[in-house]
Amino acid sequence: MGLFGLLGSGNLGNDGSLEAVLGYLRSQHPDAVVDALCGGPEAVTARFGIPATRLHWYRGEYRTASRAGAVASKGLGKLVDVFRTAAWVRRHDVVIVPGMGVLEATLPLRPWGFPYALFLLCASGRLLGTRVALVSVGAATIGSRPTRALVRWSARLAAYRSYRDAQSRDAMRAMGVDTARDEVYPDLAFALPTPGANAPSGPPGPVCVGVMDFHGGDDDRSRAEQIHRRYLDGTIRFVRALVEEGRAVRLLTGDACDAPVVAAILDAVDSPLVTAAETASLADLMKETAAADSVVAIRYHNLICALRTGTPTLAVTYAAKSEALMERMGLGAYCHPARELDADRLLAQFRALEKRSAELRRTLVERNLAAVRQLDHQFTALATALFPATGHAHSPARQEAP
Repeated sequence: MGLFGLLGSGNLGNDGSLEAVLGYLRSQHPDAVVDALCGGPEAVTARFGIPATRLHWYRGEYRTASRAGAVASKGLGKLVDVFRTAAWVRRHDVVIVPGMGVLEATLPLRPWGFPYALFLLCASGRLLGTRVALVSVGAATIGSRPTRALVRWSARLAAYRSYRDAQSRDAMRAMGVDTARDEVYPDLAFALPTPGANAPSGPPGPVCVGVMDFHGGDDDRSRAEQIHRRYLDGTIRFVRALVEEGRAVRLLTGDACDAPVVAAILDAVDSPLVTAAETASLADLMKETAAADSVVAIRYHNLICALRTGTPTLAVTYAAKSEALMERMGLGAYCHPARELDADRLLAQFRALEKRSAELRRTLVERNLAAVRQLDHQFTALATALFPATGHAHSPARQEAP
């Protein structure tokens, strides 16, 4: 069995999806031989103990190629990757793409990067008889024609598809994919175990603020700096307001690229009440959010970690996936647009959230139980689709409550 994606590349959400699927495979298919084709093979092997191969032949794939030699090497890499991907796929009975927003372009994305790699995977699977499964993936309607075509054909060629929200399925249908047999399940991170949640007591406790190196999406390139400046300035003002009220603030990230934003906030709000968490996994993020009274976050998997631990959460949203997640978990009223971040309005929403803290914690307990049951059902359906010739036990839920 193969696992495919931008895994081990510094994005905690992607690695959390990998961890969830590996947990399922090791529990329900302990004899399966598993390896990965991924962005950070050394990191995947070191952390998860499985062999891993680099996704792209050309090591500078995600660097801008300006010199003729780099452009030629990148072009050659696209050709070499056709054969490398096919050779890797051919060695497997099944390849799983675990979660991630592989069918969307809500952040800046070039068609000949990951969309091309995903197309090579799905096309190789169809040609060579290897079943490719897109499991609880994210999708969004894509404006760029080349990217849209690659994503559409990748989805069509996959043997199994499920989505992490109804909007993702609707987006694929709008882009010409027959989704009649496709199901919607929660994000795979809801299958991960959680630490015990801490009910707040006494005076107001810490607030986790998840940040991101946010410059808008694929269609916002012309005003990326303007969007980034508004987001950063608004976040700094919000953090400063919390500190002036005596609240401790814990800054969270979800990708290595977010470090400059953390540094900018720490520099602008010079206070011992503001600290930055060092997190290497979704488990680390869950420990942080479980210890907080409330969470305000922008990254999708920061939100999931907070919601999974039952902590009242306000989402700074840059894509429909975050709004869908908050609606699913009963907190749809607590969303704030990242592109138009207004510190005063965000602070008012935050205060409204905290007033309903006890009620929202009860809601999250119920919604988490439902999410775990739904993922349990997906793992059973996945086994039936990928291993139709054998019987499979019902996969147990890892942990039913935060």
